[in-house]
Amino acid sequence: MKVLCYSSFTFSYLNRARVLFQTVRRFHPDWELVALITDEPPPEFEFDLAREPFDRVVHARDLGVPDFERWLFKHDVVEICTAVKGPFLHQACGWGSDAVIYLDPDTALFSSLEPLERWLEDYDILLTPHLIDPNVTTAAILDNDLSASRTGIFNLGFVAVRTTGEGARFAKWWNDRLLSYCYDDIPNGLFVDQRWCDHTPALFDKVKVIRDPGYNVASWNLSTRTVAVEKDGRITVNGAPLRFWHFTKLGPLGDTMTKRYAGRNFPVYEVWRWYKTQVAAVTDPAIPARWWAYQDFDDGTPIEKAHRVLYREREDLQAAYPNPFAVGGFSLWLEREGR
Repeated sequence: MKVLCYSSFTFSYLNRARVLFQTVRRFHPDWELVALITDEPPPEFEFDLAREPFDRVVHARDLGVPDFERWLFKHDVVEICTAVKGPFLHQACGWGSDAVIYLDPDTALFSSLEPLERWLEDYDILLTPHLIDPNVTTAAILDNDLSASRTGIFNLGFVAVRTTGEGARFAKWWNDRLLSYCYDDIPNGLFVDQRWCDHTPALFDKVKVIRDPGYNVASWNLSTRTVAVEKDGRITVNGAPLRFWHFTKLGPLGDTMTKRYAGRNFPVYEVWRWYKTQVAAVTDPAIPARWWAYQDFDDGTPIEKAHRVLYREREDLQAAYPNPFAVGGFSLWLEREGR
């Protein structure tokens, strides 16, 4: 099976993406690896594809999204990095691969994903839910069950599709939804790309929900998963091989949530220690920690989330300022209006 695997990120997440693609390359040297980047490199950083662990780069601006600057401005960094996943997936279905797999940049493989290729012989869409076993404590229900209810049953740090049939139909549908409705707006039923996929089992056939505990291990499901290191060095989760881990919220918040549910399951901390070491080893000091080229207007004034929300809600402003980043345009209007 010819597989294309991609991840979506900005340069501030390049270190994580490097670890991801290094681990994918280790287990799947024949897969095509693609970096989907919605960013421009920092001034002091020299981006050289030949030194990176992926095969090629696709820039979001080259996806053919109409009125790209206008569309991009409506999103914050998390929203846009998830919004571009749909257009890329839809287009990649026509590039000659049999399957396309998405993995978040803060994931890493620990063993082969060959079972995915076997499943994709019988199914067209593969998804992993946040939870595969019921929580029993009040704390876990409040932290994890209700969180998944708000943000989506499935974690879209992973999705895999066949590039034909229902997989292609899903990709087109997801493309259409994310082009128009990929916002962090939980009160209105949206959480970027994830909440949309709650509909997938109802709208599409040949959908497999992966309930293997070795996939998409993360802080939100450690309450029901036990990690162990076997005598031969293999890492298992509830007895199944660890396939990939989702190292969400690298830093104090991730540490807090991991400790809360790992408890005395000490191999969890070894896995995290390994990951932090790997990320540190490929971090380039020329990339500022929170760098994103589109976080400011062209004159250097920071763009507030409220500015983006206002712009996307006002068609008159979109018509008046087709490139809202430009000097003397939307930013000047905001200043005049006291916004």
